[in-house]
Amino acid sequence: MTRVAIIQPSYIPWRGTFDIIHSVDVFVFLDDVQYTVRDWRNRNRIKTHQGPSTWLSVPTKGGRDQRIMDVEIDDTQDWRRKHVASLKHSYGRCKFFGEYFPRFSEVLLAGPSKLSELDIELTKLIAGWLSIECRYARSSDLDAQGTKDDRLIDIVQKMGGDAYLSGPAARDYIQPEKFGRAGIALAYQDYAGYPEYSQISAPFDPQVTTLDLLFAVGPEAPDYIWGKRRVRSA
Repeated sequence: MTRVAIIQPSYIPWRGTFDIIHSVDVFVFLDDVQYTVRDWRNRNRIKTHQGPSTWLSVPTKGGRDQRIMDVEIDDTQDWRRKHVASLKHSYGRCKFFGEYFPRFSEVLLAGPSKLSELDIELTKLIAGWLSIECRYARSSDLDAQGTKDDRLIDIVQKMGGDAYLSGPAARDYIQPEKFGRAGIALAYQDYAGYPEYSQISAPFDPQVTTLDLLFAVGPEAPDYIWGKRRVRSA
């Protein structure tokens, strides 16, 4: 069985994204659909020493009337240096900060001018740190046909897949019978059971970027995503 997941690119994603990537054979970045503003495409959260989390947002050009793959980053703003400085201020004293931050900041500072390109590059970087082995693709390279479920099915088939792993929120609108008729097994990712770990301040925020976890626990990070510390309901 070849399992495929299809998700829009996100900026330095949370650990649920990497849980899905780890669970499949092929991960497709859905980059040729409409861009959503003020969403995970161009922002994510980090912890602060004061307690609450704060947003790191990538400024972009244009609005929602464009595909994700076409969105350009607004580099007239000095956001890259500010993100690097914010990460260093929050996490500079973390045990494993020096293990990951130099390479991350190098990629971020010299990163692509297209938002999806940057998202994908950083996602692959973090996946590598988590020792995830997966084949990657972009929907924009596949000339997928149809809309909604039909489009997802076409992408899965083009990638040689016979199983589709969806995010849990899709239960509200996905049509399982279409996947059944196409001979594709349908499953939903379970985000339950991610354990807490020691963050730089309380309260614990489970949805911050995965960098937060890496800086805190280093090579043990997979244990807090899909490994021995994960507790799933029966």
